[in-house]
Amino acid sequence: MIDRLMAREAIYQQSNPDPGGDPPEDGPPSEKGVADGGEEPDRGPDPDVTLRPQRMAEMVGQQDVIERLRIAIDAAQVRGEPLGHILFDGPPGLGKTTFATVIPSEMKTTVQMANGAGLKAPRDLLPYLTNVSRGSVLFIDEIHRVPRAIEEYLYTAMEDFRIDIVLGEGVNARTLNLSLEPFTLIGATTRAGMLTAPLRDRFQIREHLGWYTRKELAEIVLRNSKKLNIDVDPTSAGVIADRSRSTPRLANNRLLWVRDYAQSKTKGNVEASVCEAALDMIGIDHLGLDKQDRNYLDTLMRVFLGGPAGLDAIAHTMNVSSDTLEDEVEPFLLRSELLVRTRRGRLATPKAFEHMKRPMPDRPL
Repeated sequence: MIDRLMAREAIYQQSNPDPGGDPPEDGPPSEKGVADGGEEPDRGPDPDVTLRPQRMAEMVGQQDVIERLRIAIDAAQVRGEPLGHILFDGPPGLGKTTFATVIPSEMKTTVQMANGAGLKAPRDLLPYLTNVSRGSVLFIDEIHRVPRAIEEYLYTAMEDFRIDIVLGEGVNARTLNLSLEPFTLIGATTRAGMLTAPLRDRFQIREHLGWYTRKELAEIVLRNSKKLNIDVDPTSAGVIADRSRSTPRLANNRLLWVRDYAQSKTKGNVEASVCEAALDMIGIDHLGLDKQDRNYLDTLMRVFLGGPAGLDAIAHTMNVSSDTLEDEVEPFLLRSELLVRTRRGRLATPKAFEHMKRPMPDRPL
């Protein structure tokens, strides 16, 4: 315990930009108990937490990932060892954080949750590492945003369950080797390519989360409607699933809006026509496109005759930042085969003209 206190003080003194400030409190970071029989902390009215599965048996979709994780969990439990480090990557809203919470439940252990953007210096990481218990889980969301200085501490922590801390300077410097309890690091990222190779290779298990099918999203809507105490039939669930862009988080958001609309307009009665009217009100069409998506396609077709057109030209015409279009609008249009990128610029596809109910212009291939 004394070594850990010395280590925290040493790292704080080395990385604290304000020497006159107080050192961080010695208490552990927020830790969520998920073992059976444990008392759940007060999460408040956060719908995302309320609707999130608590066990793998409750999860819908990603069955290939679940099957591989079950094998790894069972093997680790038979050996009495911590689960190997896991990296989840994929677009937002597909269940990376959900996996990070259900895995500790399956292992009957606890989890500490951190965000890569909030870890600015080694002193921010140290409380998490020194408070891990044997077999517990440390979850770092958006791990690609972790600075290089923190990565260097993660290398030895992940491989050898220790961290090396230099105390003092010059000829009086000495190294303190601090042993850690064996633990499991779970990382989540939407940009796996931004991870450095040394960090990426230290994860024994790496899983990519893919898009959900319409059937899977409809099942998620039906299950979550029961948690929200609203009566949703399969047809209505299908309407919500069709307009959710293959993403469970969006399906939950659409369901919450349909609930509000139904309670306000139809005394809580949810039917397919009610779902369609609710989603039409917020501009979500049957393909899942919103107002800005359709404005993008309309500008490309009306002003540029379907393209090819440069991104900056489209952005200036719409009076929208090109970064917004490239990061928020174009990915779904490309995935839906409504847009293609060429060397000459963006080009609307025949499917896009059909969806927007516009005639195809005469243009060379």
